[in-house]
Amino acid sequence: MGTHCNAAVTTYGLRRRRVLDLGLGLWEILSPQERVALLGHELGHFAHGDLRYGRVTSGALHSLRVWYYVLAPTPAVRLLDRFVNAATFLPRWAAYGTLLLLDRLTLRASQRAEYLADTGAARAGSVEAALGLLDRLLVSRSVATELRRESVAAQMRGGRGGPEDRERAERGLWERLAAHIGEVPEREYERLRRAGALRGHSADDTHPPTHLRRRHAAAIPPEPALVVCDAAREAAVAAELAAHRAVLARRVIRDHAR
Repeated sequence: MGTHCNAAVTTYGLRRRRVLDLGLGLWEILSPQERVALLGHELGHFAHGDLRYGRVTSGALHSLRVWYYVLAPTPAVRLLDRFVNAATFLPRWAAYGTLLLLDRLTLRASQRAEYLADTGAARAGSVEAALGLLDRLLVSRSVATELRRESVAAQMRGGRGGPEDRERAERGLWERLAAHIGEVPEREYERLRRAGALRGHSADDTHPPTHLRRRHAAAIPPEPALVVCDAAREAAVAAELAAHRAVLARRVIRDHAR
């Protein structure tokens, strides 16, 4: 779990254990049903057999990334450093080229998996929640900007008020972030949708354009959500995440303010 405005799933180890990486910057700006849609999307990658999370492909991608990192050149301080850099030049770029090739070969299957995962999001949380989730991705940059603003503001106050002001800033950080994003008017979302359709906005280079994902989700026949996040469930989740929220708020306010 981190402060980023994103979420992802991956596998690790010989037993291919599954891991959900949840960005609190995204989680906190979602409604309860949109959070269900987010989990439905991410877990849908496993349910629909996403090729990039398979044992062979996932292991190959991970190994190539590791080799590319291990073979990175070192500062040429001594003659030996220059020799090592020269010896690892070709293997490093061979690993990088193979990584790019495998990435391109699995790109179409990966984008198809995103549409299937969006279908899972709509079924788990409702079509409305899935559309709301995609809209929140359009303001992801605003989340990073707002967290940075909170950090700078805490730094400025820290010189006058000391630790008490920083602790106060930490306690209400996520609530202020949610309130800030909640004030974004519908006309701004509409502008971002039009701009995204023109410029091809997407979460990253492995995802289809967001406006196409939104069109796909909107075409799904509306059905009752498979999971309803009522008040009791919302409270239980909030209690489980309370410690993480405090740690990450401290990281934003104190570490980023240095």
